[in-house]
Amino acid sequence: MSYEPVIGLEIHVQLKTRTKMFCGCELSFGDPPNTHTCPVCLGLPGALPVVNAQAIHAALLIGMALGCELAPRSIFHRKNYFYPDLPKGYQVSQYDVPICSGGRLGDVRIHRAHLEEDAAKLVHVGGSGRIHGADESVVDFNRGGTPLVEIVTEPDVRSAAQAREWLTLLRETLRQLGVSDVNMEEGSLRCDANVSIRPVGSDVLGTKTELKNMNSFRYLERGVDAEIARQIALVEAGGEVEQETLHYDPVTGSISSLRSKEEAHDYRYFPEPDLVPVVLDDGMLDAARAALPELPAERAERYERDLGLSADSARQLAFRADLAAYFERALAADREHAQALANWVTGELVARIGDGDPAESKVTPEALAGLVALVRAKQVTSGAAKQVLDTLVERGGDPAAIVEAEGLGALGGGDELAEIVARALAADPAAAEKLKAGNMKAIGPIVGFVMRETKGRADGGEVNRLVREQLGL
Repeated sequence: MSYEPVIGLEIHVQLKTRTKMFCGCELSFGDPPNTHTCPVCLGLPGALPVVNAQAIHAALLIGMALGCELAPRSIFHRKNYFYPDLPKGYQVSQYDVPICSGGRLGDVRIHRAHLEEDAAKLVHVGGSGRIHGADESVVDFNRGGTPLVEIVTEPDVRSAAQAREWLTLLRETLRQLGVSDVNMEEGSLRCDANVSIRPVGSDVLGTKTELKNMNSFRYLERGVDAEIARQIALVEAGGEVEQETLHYDPVTGSISSLRSKEEAHDYRYFPEPDLVPVVLDDGMLDAARAALPELPAERAERYERDLGLSADSARQLAFRADLAAYFERALAADREHAQALANWVTGELVARIGDGDPAESKVTPEALAGLVALVRAKQVTSGAAKQVLDTLVERGGDPAAIVEAEGLGALGGGDELAEIVARALAADPAAAEKLKAGNMKAIGPIVGFVMRETKGRADGGEVNRLVREQLGL
């Protein structure tokens, strides 16, 4: 029997606010432990929380970007459970009245997105103790109370690769909204995956397991693939999948059980009595709409529709706001050749500057557009243009001036090129005979000889024409 996976994702996004969710403590990453705390985030008796308005604004931006329905009135609940990183004995979250519900991003539907506070950070030391194999565990409360938005998808994902691709789209959307650093290594973006399998063609959901806190896209894909394989092997051996929370070890590739999966009633949710409801007004909604940028999916669609870019080029540009801004400045100088410009930006330029902001490089958008125009006009070959780009990356300048100064202009159909083609044919008579016999693949060594002799300045099409002419083909 064949099985298909059914996957839903739960994403925790740390919001980039100045202070915590319910108190005035500043957010921090990497500061000395327990230096950003107060009676509210430590859960001391008598301390009263106040909702962070900046977090509400960020949640509205996320909800609008995901096409969610925004609740005119939402409330907070206490989610009760005991763990050392939760000093109050409960987490303040949203349960049956979240601020955002419904929506879609790409081909995955959104179930809900709600506000809550993060727990503190447990640090396990040693290796032989009883808690997570540690001799002792200490708690850093700096992170406790950090504003979170939890985004829960519908079970629309059908492979680990799709989960990774969709999470990439979500991360870039959140980054361009400016609501989070979305850095998985620092924990500002964390993802859990609910995984089940079912026979192909069935519409009945199987028993799901939850893979917790996978901290990179690569580990997410590998962990989900491993869990799918585990469930299929278990069912085919006559066993049954149990609903539980699992840990994926990226070093060994193994999956281990953490605990049985909790249900909502296990948390004994009840409305938070110390917080008033969040009631949206026109001013809050207008401010969020005004701050909403063009989103990556929208930008990619516009590039394909209006500029005729390929889907791959449009996606590469849309997923990096710095590349998109640079591309559009170059486009202003040469709108006729959008695809060629996109190819040079996403290909040759990125190959030389990596993840750096191209606007901070020495290659101005106007210079790149000028270089592409020279290639299009056949005043410089593609190979020579790459040499020009190397010079631009190193010291900047005008591409036409660099071509002139370094003698990189294209060789056309003059006597000089014809003479070099003749020497190439004389140097490789075997290749010349194969060409005469109709084997055009043999032209490679001839073209290579010419390109070496001309240092990449020869036009490939013209070389092909001269070879055929001189061999009488």
